[in-house]
Amino acid sequence: MGICRENEQRALETLKKEVDDPSNILSSWVVGKDCCEWEGVLCNNLTRHVIELSIYSDWSNFLSVGLRNTSSLSTLGLGYNKLTGALPESVGQLSMLEFFFIDNNRLEGVVTESHFSKLTQLQLFSASRNNLTLKVSKNWIPPFQATDIVIGGWNIGPLFPMWLRTQKRIMNVDISDGGIQGEVPTWFWNLSSQIRFLNLSHNQFVGEVPIISTPSWTDEHEGPWTIYLGSNNFSGPLPLISTIVTELDLSNNSFSKGLSNFLCETKNGSYKLEILNLGGNDLSEEIPDCWMNWPKLTVLILRDNNLIGSLPRSMEVLRVLIESAMVTTKGNMYQYDTILALFTSMDMSSNNLSGDIPISITRLAGLRSFNLSKNNLTGRIPNDIGDMKVLESVDLSENQLYGQIPQSFSSLTTLSYLNLSDNNLSGMIPLSTQLQSFISTSFQGNKLCGLPLLVNCSSDDNIPNHEYEVDESDKDEVDWFYISMAIGFALSFWGVCGSLLFKRSWRHAYFRFLDCSWKMLLAKLPIC
Repeated sequence: MGICRENEQRALETLKKEVDDPSNILSSWVVGKDCCEWEGVLCNNLTRHVIELSIYSDWSNFLSVGLRNTSSLSTLGLGYNKLTGALPESVGQLSMLEFFFIDNNRLEGVVTESHFSKLTQLQLFSASRNNLTLKVSKNWIPPFQATDIVIGGWNIGPLFPMWLRTQKRIMNVDISDGGIQGEVPTWFWNLSSQIRFLNLSHNQFVGEVPIISTPSWTDEHEGPWTIYLGSNNFSGPLPLISTIVTELDLSNNSFSKGLSNFLCETKNGSYKLEILNLGGNDLSEEIPDCWMNWPKLTVLILRDNNLIGSLPRSMEVLRVLIESAMVTTKGNMYQYDTILALFTSMDMSSNNLSGDIPISITRLAGLRSFNLSKNNLTGRIPNDIGDMKVLESVDLSENQLYGQIPQSFSSLTTLSYLNLSDNNLSGMIPLSTQLQSFISTSFQGNKLCGLPLLVNCSSDDNIPNHEYEVDESDKDEVDWFYISMAIGFALSFWGVCGSLLFKRSWRHAYFRFLDCSWKMLLAKLPIC
């Protein structure tokens, strides 16, 4: 391990004096003890230089002096602290620095070209979620060729950062929430084909998005390839994507037209897309029946569009649906900066969907949150909804559903939020510990009776028969079952009998066989 170099030992001792360390994370930094043995410090075994400093605590002031004599640092990890103040220009003198993490702090002020003046070896710069402003000249050429530039939340705009064009090795870019306006340059869309993680969300970009491609040399097992373009002003049709993209967020833009061109485009190889967020756009037309093209899709968000028509029955292929980003569930709105796998849910609320709720929806056994509110759905609630054993949140409000509430609702012991208001439902609310615990507004705007409503079901007219109802959504499926059974019986019957009827030799052979079989059976019977 070696003994820490004297000048670097003194620099780190000075650093300890500078910082506020309420968690006592630097308790191992004992003066006079080899700094290479201190927590968060890594030294080169041969040169004894400090090459890595990684401290994740709750420091509240930055290192203004202590870093000046640690020029051998290749890794500086100070993310997820509470660092305040400005980023010192002295970091620009760390000529050996390759990996620089200062994300999730409280830094503020202006960052200029001087902060990067000697960072020729910089490969990764992660500094998002600070209150920093980047001010560099329009023609600035950074001294580094980085693979990762993560500065989400910085004030970068209003112009697009043209210096990104010089980064030939770039693979991860986050310039979200940067106050950038206008169209994304064509050269950047071309450059984006090599970017695995692209976050341009929460800006003011306009214009159309071209085909989102990935390089031909890409290994299909590499990834994930994630693209976040949400919360901008992009317009036009949905862009076609490469089969290797795994996450795509185009929410809260002005994309228009339908879903067919996007969902039904077939390419060589199956799509790897797992997360798709198209909520909050101007998409119209019917939802196409192309879900077989997306075998790995686990997240689907289509809410707040102008989609029409019925729900495709083939959507049962989407066995597990996970939604986040902006989730409307249990009556609350949750906002997340990126899509995280927090909820297993389907949200198609606030569209113009019509028709019934297909029985195939109830085969999504992993569904936890189910939101089809604010549409024009008709028909009955599927009786088999009770088969969705892990449902926690159901919102079918503001539709035109009719009939009784299925008795199977009473078996949903995990249900913690229910909203069936403003439909045409009638009859008695099924009795269960769960259903009677909901507030009355969950059932208002219907013709229901029973707790938690104050309308009792004492009269014969209000007491429904909770025998199993046949869903109108299932009628086609049930009829076809019996029809196919009848056709099968008829074909089998006439396939045998027809042969005997029209083929004389077969008829004689068949009856000889029956006669012999009968004689053999009689021979085996005991004689009393």
